[in-house]
Amino acid sequence: MALLLIFFFFIPVLVVIAVSFFDYQDGSIVEAFIWDNYRDVFTSAVTITEYANSLKFAAIVWALTLLIGFNVAYFLVFHVRGVLLQIGLFLVCTVPFWTSNIIRMISWLPVLGKNGLINSALIKLGIINTPLEFLLYSDFAVVVGYVHLFTLFMVVPIFNSMARIDRSLLEAARDAGAGRFRIVYEIVLPLSKTGIALGTIFVVTQVMGDFFVVKVMSGGQSTSVVSALYNQVAALQYPPAAASAVCLLAVVTLMVAGILRVVDVRKQLAS
Repeated sequence: MALLLIFFFFIPVLVVIAVSFFDYQDGSIVEAFIWDNYRDVFTSAVTITEYANSLKFAAIVWALTLLIGFNVAYFLVFHVRGVLLQIGLFLVCTVPFWTSNIIRMISWLPVLGKNGLINSALIKLGIINTPLEFLLYSDFAVVVGYVHLFTLFMVVPIFNSMARIDRSLLEAARDAGAGRFRIVYEIVLPLSKTGIALGTIFVVTQVMGDFFVVKVMSGGQSTSVVSALYNQVAALQYPPAAASAVCLLAVVTLMVAGILRVVDVRKQLAS
């Protein structure tokens, strides 16, 4: 495992870090030690906006996937009787993953489009007179795409944490007069924090590292760090792209470290 990490993670990261200090002139890379690439990352208003957009998407998608994932996992664990039915419903949640991300994103276009299913239904019902423009090629569409893609990554770890909760604790709480919401808040939620932490890591890191959803669902109206990095690589601007990649890696690493600081996942899983 150590050798695999060295050859397929540490060495590539070291190469990217080295290239991030190179110079870029007239379409060619100059092997020189400069700080200009990092200075541009921290001083460029465009780059700051891109990081703000990425963090905004990560926060909104995290909140929505947590809300949906927690409720779905709670329903499967505590309201579905029978293991076979639980497994069956859980497999239903995985059905979208039987197709590629490209097909799933494209499938939203006729639903959210100006003449799509939602706008057509609202107009026929007399709720609106003109199509809603914000449904597609907007930040709203980007969030919809992310939630569609990554909700399952929140459901699975929370489901595993909830499945380990001793039912006698809930019965004792009911006998003591606790209501459903108090039981969820004081028993289920604290005992599910490991799953919530793992789900948060899965969702946040994937949102921060994605550019395809932003490109397709925003129609070029929104941008993110990775989409800008992709454009730099396409233009063969490897040193500034490497600097952006290193900064993004540092930001995501700090976010994951902060989550693990709040919830000791290893201790919780061992207990």
